Parts: sequence; structure tokens; C-alpha cells
Amino acid sequence: MRLRLGLAALVVAFAGAASAEPPTFQVDPAWPKPLPNNWIMGQASGVAVDAQDHIWVVQRPRTLTDDEKAASLDPPRTKCCHPAPPVLVFDQAGTLIRSWGGPGEGYDWPQNEHGIHIDHKGFVWLAGNGEQDGLILKFTPEGKFVLQIGKQGPQTNSLDTTRLGRPAAMQVDPETNELFVADGYFNHRVIVFDAGTGAFKRMWGAYGKPPTDETLPAYDPAAAPAQQFRNPVHCVQIARDGLVYVCDRANDRVQVFRRDGSFVKEFFVEKATRANGSVWELALWPDPDQTYLLNADGANNEVRTLRRDTGEVLGAFGRNGRMAGDFHWVHNLAVDSKGNVFTTEVDTGKRAQKFLFRGEMVVRKRAASEK
Repeated sequence: MRLRLGLAALVVAFAGAASAEPPTFQVDPAWPKPLPNNWIMGQASGVAVDAQDHIWVVQRPRTLTDDEKAASLDPPRTKCCHPAPPVLVFDQAGTLIRSWGGPGEGYDWPQNEHGIHIDHKGFVWLAGNGEQDGLILKFTPEGKFVLQIGKQGPQTNSLDTTRLGRPAAMQVDPETNELFVADGYFNHRVIVFDAGTGAFKRMWGAYGKPPTDETLPAYDPAAAPAQQFRNPVHCVQIARDGLVYVCDRANDRVQVFRRDGSFVKEFFVEKATRANGSVWELALWPDPDQTYLLNADGANNEVRTLRRDTGEVLGAFGRNGRMAGDFHWVHNLAVDSKGNVFTTEVDTGKRAQKFLFRGEMVVRKRAASEK
């Protein structure tokens, strides 16, 4: 059930789950605050929350039109605006507290920024899905370069362990300090590296099989499930119980694995979606059992609450539109320690939004390693 409060507030109510009432949310139309320095945000392609509940957004300055960045042209055409740096960090009130990013010495900056992750040690990981992008970058929170995994150049194949294939997203497992990569827009695999050294560890495709680059027919919801990932393999999330959740976006499904790549199960979400897939992003709910998965769907432009154990849809909010609480190509989402949800939008959406958690939850106490 969806309720409008006033002109901008959006409250979303869910049907009850078997054990507890699922979360409800209300959009904060004033978040984030206007950017300083006459800056403007391009396509917002990734969002993450760190241990201090700061919100990290990676955006694409090169996607701004001349009209949007007119003040930066030579000569300036209008008073506004200038492209913001690719990495933007906000506090809970929406104030920008840090920014950095772009080409630098010692690493290859992606052609097209895609995905951001803050690991348990505070390191910042970035991916890119441009035509020549084949790498993951690791930085300190201040933007100091630490590590590059992979390289730029022509794409190869899903068995190449020296580079990635337009990777979409990544996550470090704090139990093993391994980096799991959703790889990606060209390759068809999950690939795992040592997060400290960048050394290759293992990889797999759909159902835990070796990845292949076979050409698949157009997605048909009535057909038997595809035996390989489609492009893009768009997200990876690791639960505290060791289960690994992978967004097989264009197949409208989530596949679940153990850390070693052995297949556990799959479930479909909005299986009739023929556009560009329904499973764009997943985030784990911050209660002790990580009861829910939140699912961003940029084709149907909504965010759903799923039961993590079954994939059952318990509710959804959002629609295609321009108002606060609406979406256009909602691309990524993240959840803070209190259950607030942050979303980012690509294509012409070009924004980040905050949805306040409205409800009661026993919040898990963070371990010392996560602080």
C-alpha cells in the first residue's frame, strides 16, 4: 500500500511477514542538501554506507550535458553548473563532507564509474563498466590510491584471470578478507581475489558452473532458466552466515552460493520483466538475522522488500517519475545501521535519495572490526 503525505512525503506500508511486520519507509525530500561550489551530479551509479553511517556516492561527471555543466564551458554559457567530483560523501543530514576522485598517478581511472563499496577496514573500492574497463580500484577514505586489480584495454573473456570484463560491483568478505566481484557487463561470472594483495582465488558462473561466454537467446520468462549468467552480472552481497547473493539482472533472478562458489538455490523476482532486468541491486537488512533483502529494480523503478530465505516479495515502493520518492532507473541502494535506505539513479535520473525507516527493529551491535 502506498500513501502520499503532503506534497513530497511518501510512506510505504507492507503486508505482514510470517514472523514480524516488514519495514516501512518515508522519503526525505530535503536530502541531500545542495552541493557546494556550484557543483552538479551526473548519473549516480553507486552508493554505500560506511561504519560511521556516512553515505558514499559515486557519480559520472562525464554524463552531464553541456546545458547541465554550462558554467564550466569556455566561455561559460550560464551561471550554473560545474561537474562535481566522482566520489561524494554525505552525512546523515545530507551535507557533503568529503569529495575526491578522477585520474591520478599509478592507476587507471574507469571510463564509466560503476559501483562503490566500503569494506570492514574502511577502504573504498570502485569499479567501472566502460568499453575498455577491466579493473577494480582500492583507495583510502581520503582518496589515496592503494591497489589496482586488472587493467584497461580490449575485453577478453570470462576465463581471463588477469583482468575483469566491465565489472559492476564488489564486496569484501570480512571473515576471509576476500574481494567478491560481480563481473559484469562483458564477462559472465563472480570472481574472487585476495583483498590485500589482489591475487586471484577462484571464479564461477551460474549454478556454480565454469563461466562461459556463449550467446544466449533473448530472455523469455516462459523458457527454462538460463544455464549461464546474462549481462550484466550486476551485484554481489555476502551475508554474515556465509551465503553469497548474486544479481543475475537480465535473467530476473537472484542466485545464492556458498563462499566457495557451490550453488545453493535461486529465486526469481518480477519474472515477466523483459526490459533490462529486475534485479539491479540487493542490500541486506541490518537486523541480527539479516531477515530481508532490499531489491532495487531500475526497469520497473521500484524498491522491494524480499524475504531473504525464500525471495518472497513482501512489498515495494516507488514508480517511474520525477517527484521525490519516484525513480528513473534506480540503479543501486544501501542501508544504514538504523534501516534508512539510500538510492541512486542513472540515465536521466542523476540523483540520490534517502528513505527514512519507519518502524521498530532490534539493531545488531557492530563488532569491533566494523567500527
